[in-house]
Amino acid sequence: MATPLIEFRNVKKAFGPKVIYRGLDLAVTRGAVLVVLGGSGVGKSVMLKMLIGLLRADAGSIVFDGAEITTMTERELMRVRQRIAMIFQASALFDSLTVGQNVAYGLEEHFRESMTASDVRERVAWALGLVGLPGIEEMRPADLSGGMRKRVGIARAIALRPEVLLYDEPTTGLDPINTARVNHLISGLQEKLSITSVVITHDMKSAFAVGDEIAMVHGGRVIAHAPAEQFRAIRDPRVHDFVEGVAPVQEDVETLLSG
Repeated sequence: MATPLIEFRNVKKAFGPKVIYRGLDLAVTRGAVLVVLGGSGVGKSVMLKMLIGLLRADAGSIVFDGAEITTMTERELMRVRQRIAMIFQASALFDSLTVGQNVAYGLEEHFRESMTASDVRERVAWALGLVGLPGIEEMRPADLSGGMRKRVGIARAIALRPEVLLYDEPTTGLDPINTARVNHLISGLQEKLSITSVVITHDMKSAFAVGDEIAMVHGGRVIAHAPAEQFRAIRDPRVHDFVEGVAPVQEDVETLLSG
């Protein structure tokens, strides 16, 4: 069996009294699209932020390509962030910058000494072309639709030519047409760039459209992880209810309401 590109091993994370992870174990296969499911507040975005060092794990091990993330200095983490790019839920574009300047932002931060201005312009044009938005460098984020903003956020990430893309709720707030467009884009980039992707989503249709593997987080741990075509067959009722959108039974509702 091939060595995973990314591994979380017994990772623990809490914010004060709120425990997010009690023992997170998860492996990400090199070259695959892993979809991570789970209810609101279970820590899916926290997982991604720990991987790139924006948040520190309280205990446990996070390994990327054989290197231990949890003990890295900020300088070492900067090199990791050249290889792992994150697409934030709200796109996180700078309204004061043009689209071209937004897409170039990471390049200028990480490759200022090795890329000329001409190199940056070419890379920006290449990235915008890959997401189906050629020639919009001079537009402003405020002039873009929600779907276009999502794609510009993806262009900014792939401009770095990373080995890993992390998508945090990439279809949230999009209509069905733009959701399908983003899903197609995720699959297309995987094919064209041969990268590894981790996709956080609540959208079950998107999960099965893009995922090679699917994992579910519940109660501070991963409770299920399987190839996409086998995931629906998992018998755990927590997985079944989430996938099928089944509401909690009455006693569970009463427990939630009682705090």
